[in-house]
Amino acid sequence: MPAAGALHRRAVLGALPGVGGGRRRGPDLPGVELAVRGVSVDRAHLAAYDRVCGFRLTDRLPGTFPHVMGFPLTLRLMTAPDFPLPLIGLVHVGNRITVHRPITADETLDLTTYAENLRPHDRGRQVDVVLVGSVDGETVWEGVSTYLGRERKSDGGDRSGRPEPPAGTSRWRVGPRVGTEYARVSGDHNPIHTSLLGARLFGFRRPIAHGMWSKARCLAAVENRLPDAYTVEVTFKLPIPLPSTVSFALLPDGGFALHDSRGRPHLAGLVR
Repeated sequence: MPAAGALHRRAVLGALPGVGGGRRRGPDLPGVELAVRGVSVDRAHLAAYDRVCGFRLTDRLPGTFPHVMGFPLTLRLMTAPDFPLPLIGLVHVGNRITVHRPITADETLDLTTYAENLRPHDRGRQVDVVLVGSVDGETVWEGVSTYLGRERKSDGGDRSGRPEPPAGTSRWRVGPRVGTEYARVSGDHNPIHTSLLGARLFGFRRPIAHGMWSKARCLAAVENRLPDAYTVEVTFKLPIPLPSTVSFALLPDGGFALHDSRGRPHLAGLVR
């Protein structure tokens, strides 16, 4: 498995003017998939992840944990010179996970990743990064992360028709160290989550929570309602500045949402 820290450093250096920030990238996706066989679960790592995200401490993997296991592999794919969008500045706008059956900590996963569906967006281009987990040739888990590479400024859109937020089921205090704590268990050390200076360089007044932390925290809140096989899909909306207080709403159709104290949406999701 690649070393995530070294790949992040490469991406940051490549974004600096005069080093690689001005390099033109190709218009197409690389025709490659990367795979690592026999990836085992570190139980101490699993327990630390469970604590940070609010899951119960069990040997059954949370639905979001294979995403973390395979993150260094997807990072290797996205930091390759022929990947059409630079990693630094990418916005994670959506994620869909399908759990085909429960996975336990004593199983080893074969992980494969590739990119597909590069497409235009009104603010740039979007791409889907796919990660697949298999056990003995059986696909047990699939994840699709959608990223936006911003290449044009947004016109701001018309927000006058924003619906009223659903009534909150509970309120969560998101502490100032959530970005650092999640970075340690996920390997995602993007400075917009862990550094005040890094966040300000990309236009945020304060560090922001990882989108996959917010998805995992929501999934942990409904953990006892989840079947053995399910799909959970989320759209990431406004970032969660650290620290914050957010309102979690559980909807009758299997949906869920996070909003801030003014009713502005952070995340909208659905389990089916």
